Amino acid sequence: MNGWFAYAPGEPQPDEPGPPDGPSLDLDVAEGLARALRDVLEMAGRAQPRTKSATVDWIESHLGAPLGELTTVTTEWPAWRHASVQSGVEAYLPPGVEWIGLRSRHVEHMALIDLLMHEPGMGQTLAQPQLIEVATGPDTMADAFRVALCRLATDDGSPVVLCLRRSDEHGPPQVAIELVLSDPKAGAPVLQRLRELVDEHDVLRGQVVTFGPSEHYGNHIVSFLPRPDVGPDDVVLPAGILEQLSHHVLGIGDRAAQLTELGFHLKRGLLLYGPPGTGKTHTVRHLIAQAVEATVIVLSGEGLAMIEPATTLARRLTPSIVVVEDVDLIAQDRDYSPTGNPLLFSLLDAMDGVAADADVTFLLTTNRTAVLEDALVQRPGRVDLAVEIPRPDAAGRERLLRLYARDATLEADLTDAVARTDGVTASAIKELMRRAVLAALDGGGTTITTRVLAACLDDFFADRARLTRALLGDDASAAEAGPPPALNVGDDAFRSSLRLDFDA
Repeated sequence: MNGWFAYAPGEPQPDEPGPPDGPSLDLDVAEGLARALRDVLEMAGRAQPRTKSATVDWIESHLGAPLGELTTVTTEWPAWRHASVQSGVEAYLPPGVEWIGLRSRHVEHMALIDLLMHEPGMGQTLAQPQLIEVATGPDTMADAFRVALCRLATDDGSPVVLCLRRSDEHGPPQVAIELVLSDPKAGAPVLQRLRELVDEHDVLRGQVVTFGPSEHYGNHIVSFLPRPDVGPDDVVLPAGILEQLSHHVLGIGDRAAQLTELGFHLKRGLLLYGPPGTGKTHTVRHLIAQAVEATVIVLSGEGLAMIEPATTLARRLTPSIVVVEDVDLIAQDRDYSPTGNPLLFSLLDAMDGVAADADVTFLLTTNRTAVLEDALVQRPGRVDLAVEIPRPDAAGRERLLRLYARDATLEADLTDAVARTDGVTASAIKELMRRAVLAALDGGGTTITTRVLAACLDDFFADRARLTRALLGDDASAAEAGPPPALNVGDDAFRSSLRLDFDA
């Protein structure tokens, strides 16, 4: 047996090199040499003074103390508030402040002091601030600091270094303000004022936003939506309903000061219910369009799980509207769920937690009132107005036929179409007129004649279109198609498929 391999007796050994020739090194001797080498390197390091980075020197010269004697105080916000934090910091600082960056590679994964301790020394050159683009509206972006530091003084003259940076060292991405100072007591009033300015300059104020997977880089869970452009002539409801809804959502806010002075609450809950396709979402879009100064937070699909942060945002950015689409998915009667439906309690707590003098409207929609939790719909102070959005009557159907002809020329006699569409929903009539316009285009024009409309009606009500009509809300077809399948409120795939379509 040699030093590396063992072979059977008599077996020829391959011509492979063996261990190197020469005396072997005793293990204890090797460990002693390793310790001696380490001691030599440590002594060499102590003998040669360590070069400070330009950034550390820049901080210490302002604060008048070495880095090891300084204190850091921090406050954080979720990453989707990055643009607002940037705006608040800019409002706090005097003009002409000099910003510098860091040379460290892992600025989002380490504490600031650790970053400074590992800042590489590169002469006296200061790094430039690192920037990131963040959304400030549906179609606007702005530069914000990924990491940047500046020197300033508090109101009483205490020197402070402020660092604004992205951070994810403790979990979900955050945007943090860190103050480096020699007097720990000087940090609290600065952070308090910065928090006030961040709220005051919040870029979400007066915007329409939705919670869920964000389409805007840098926000993660909040997306901006364009405010809908839906006028009163675009909404077809029975007489008086639209005026009632507008008064409840907008009229109370217009009289906020008087109502508060008289001791009445401003928060309110409005429930729109009715069959699918009757226009609940369309009505919501109109109310949002009219509430031009309100901050609107839309929750649907996966965003329904964000009811708590959405309500917190609504309380801070009043006047505000919280839209909860298909509220039955989270407000189903607790008896239907063995776990008691945790999101139901989040919704109830959120609605109860809004102060009486906060101008916040909860605007809820549902197709299934029968399954809603009684504690939501029957307790005063949560839902104080429930309005049915019904299938259109004859006058409404005629208005819808004309409305959804859009810019096409409508020459058809609508008498037969109004009669034959009895029991269908607004969305079904919209689809019918889309087909009529396509038929007119196939014929080489843009005019919807009586013959074109009649042919589309025949096709729409043919047996082969029964399922389509049922999906669009035709009462008779829905009955033939049978009851809808049971909905699993815990099914993430189903919830994520529900989106409030503001561009329809």
